[in-house]
Amino acid sequence: MRRDNRRPDELRTLEILRGFTQAAAGSVLIRAGDTHIFCTASIDEAVPAWREASGHGWVTAEYDMLPGCTPERRPRSRGKVDGRAQEIQRLIGRALRAVVDMTRMGPRTITLDCDVLQADGGTRTAAITGAYVALCDALSAGQRRGLWGADVLTAGVAAVSVGLVGGDLLLDLDYREDAAADVDCNLVLTTQRQWVEVQATAERAPYTDADLVRMLEFGRHGIEQLFALQRAAVGSGQPL
Repeated sequence: MRRDNRRPDELRTLEILRGFTQAAAGSVLIRAGDTHIFCTASIDEAVPAWREASGHGWVTAEYDMLPGCTPERRPRSRGKVDGRAQEIQRLIGRALRAVVDMTRMGPRTITLDCDVLQADGGTRTAAITGAYVALCDALSAGQRRGLWGADVLTAGVAAVSVGLVGGDLLLDLDYREDAAADVDCNLVLTTQRQWVEVQATAERAPYTDADLVRMLEFGRHGIEQLFALQRAAVGSGQPL
């Protein structure tokens, strides 16, 4: 058993609260254990200049950790994005674009803003899982406004972390487990069972082909559970 009494293959307690605020087209608070992230999805009836000629839409993301999300206060970014945040927001954007048919959006942008309220590991994976639900709500709102049809989403998507810690394979690492991991792996999978991202990093020791296969199997098991939780939050109207 782990520090929080979970089995090695057990997710942290997950809660997805839709409609957490009223202003954004999609708004979700996701709690994965002690990691809490506020995800919003906003619609802009324009696209970046480089995208205009295509006539297609765009999905992008921004990610930040708020000052009080960790025991030691983090300074505000004030428009300056550090390398870690830039890498994570690019990952979130890639994950969500993988399940959107942007040719059907018209020249419009959906921006996913993922702000970490409290961090205890796994912020990037929880952000993807929560941002998908916010995206579903934004797409439904756009459809009601007549901006696009019902066929923009092509699949669902969710993400989870896996790690090798002291020789043990663990699912959904908290901060202490992540900090002690020999290998840290972040996985993003669609409901069509296609991998969007496999980030497996040897933090303290290299890993074998067999280790990678085991991590993928562990991760797939966890993400299947996340799909079920997303489905319960969204309902049956989306391709989960």
